Amino acid sequence: MIYKTPKILPLIFPKYVWNIPTSEKLIYLSFDDGPIPDITESVLSILDDFNAKATFFCIGDNILKHPQIFNKILIANHSIGNHTNNHLKGWNTNTKEYIENIEICNEQIHKTYPEYKENRLFRPPYGRIKNSQANLILDNYNIIMWSVLSQDYNQSIPKEKCLLNTIKATEPGSIVVFHDSIKAQKNMLYVLPRFLHHFQELGYKFAKLGF
Repeated sequence: MIYKTPKILPLIFPKYVWNIPTSEKLIYLSFDDGPIPDITESVLSILDDFNAKATFFCIGDNILKHPQIFNKILIANHSIGNHTNNHLKGWNTNTKEYIENIEICNEQIHKTYPEYKENRLFRPPYGRIKNSQANLILDNYNIIMWSVLSQDYNQSIPKEKCLLNTIKATEPGSIVVFHDSIKAQKNMLYVLPRFLHHFQELGYKFAKLGF
């Protein structure tokens, strides 16, 4: 299982954001696939316990279904990113359809968050995106990838191993991916508070992305 992004990928795709270079003890938490009832709210509660900020890459259809939970993310002063409207895999979707789906998600964000303006954040579901899609997206968004993938969604991985491997892969400036989704719920809710406690004890702070 790959937890840490291979160093060659940022060299191949330098226009994407893979980490935030820093000498400070900062970690950039991110959560994909929400908002989801109970799960996203549990994440918000855990983050609040550790005075941690994060970036939520939201699916537009989930914002439509759960606007109250989306609003709780905003009230807690976390940052928001676009994760398409229907969690599309870019490799399997034609470019026109993919861009239109991103803009539908953007419209859902704006309905609750009209202040959502320039320098917006986008993360491709599965990290899979065509160059033709990326070239158009980069006109309006920063494409945010990751340096640490927690694998919380992988139900074959014991939660203890998920925690240990995520900790081992993380360093200053890491962008760490978790998922506030039903599939990831068991591992994520075990790993997240222990991950935060571990790094807080080492003097780290947890920041949201924004450009």
